Amino acid sequence: MKFSLFVHMERLDASQSHKSLYEEFVALCEIADKGGMHAIWTGEHHGMDFTIAPNPFVTIADLARRTSRARLGTGTVIAPFWHPIKLAGEAAMADIICDGRLDIGIARGAYSFEYERLLPGLDAWGAGQRMRELIPAVKGIWAGDYAHDGEFFKFPSTTSAPKPLQQPSPPIWVAARDPNSHEFAVANGCNVQVTPLWQGDDEVQSLMERFNDACAKNPEIERPKIMLLRHTYVGSSEDDVAQAAHELSVYYNYFFAWFKNEKPIAQGLIERIPDEQIRANAMLSDQVMRTNNVVGDAETVIERLKAYEALGYDEYSFWIDTGMSFERKKASLERFITEVMPAFQE
Repeated sequence: MKFSLFVHMERLDASQSHKSLYEEFVALCEIADKGGMHAIWTGEHHGMDFTIAPNPFVTIADLARRTSRARLGTGTVIAPFWHPIKLAGEAAMADIICDGRLDIGIARGAYSFEYERLLPGLDAWGAGQRMRELIPAVKGIWAGDYAHDGEFFKFPSTTSAPKPLQQPSPPIWVAARDPNSHEFAVANGCNVQVTPLWQGDDEVQSLMERFNDACAKNPEIERPKIMLLRHTYVGSSEDDVAQAAHELSVYYNYFFAWFKNEKPIAQGLIERIPDEQIRANAMLSDQVMRTNNVVGDAETVIERLKAYEALGYDEYSFWIDTGMSFERKKASLERFITEVMPAFQE
């Protein structure tokens, strides 16, 4: 099982500048690259200081000059916000800039906050349908002289300019949860990204079962890869681990606040959630965060990851977005690289 880093800029208040957040983001990516992680993933979000990532290809172009080994992936671009010609060209350019290290993760998106600003009236179903039309079209444009007459896009014969360095194309990953999404990804020769979010290992196993079922329904397709994305923290002591569990509880309370799209937002920041409200949310309690996410000392983390490897996951992505300080993120990532990853070396 390979290991990767999933990372964005993030803040809950305006106490830290976007410039300093980016410098810290780059520093984490450089640690991952030098530490031998297989890939670095960063995604796309708009108008949200909770996850600051307006264009992953811009970020990847910068990381291409700051890293040397890790693959660089979009985790993920939001399908309904892209025209296939534009996505094909920008991705191909990024692949050239990073010397063929690009992976492209694509999702339908999750936040109605973004839908109502970029494509008013869009819902999750419509976003999923756009993704299903987008991916085959992008592949056709990369192949060249491809015309399209679909529900959402119509254009005459077009070839990507430039074409990607990797041929026939960079690997495409689809963020999947329901069985239909798994089946679409496998049938179209795409790898799969999954996350149980705040849920426990029963969901991790269920996601693998959905993937295996999709592969069984498409026996003529070479089995693609599957990546598991989980919030992870490698602690130095019991107190350190307990603090991380609480920080994750705070993070997920804000995640759901953004997802529900019900709280006031000003200057890209959502209204603060009172601490007593966070502590009263049993579904996202400190103990639930510690039990369900991969949070503990190195030995505990290794045991959890060995179980995921045994289930058949090809890649485990260390989701570091937690609202923690840079110093705590950095320390946990360094412990993961030095104390956890060696247990998986061949």
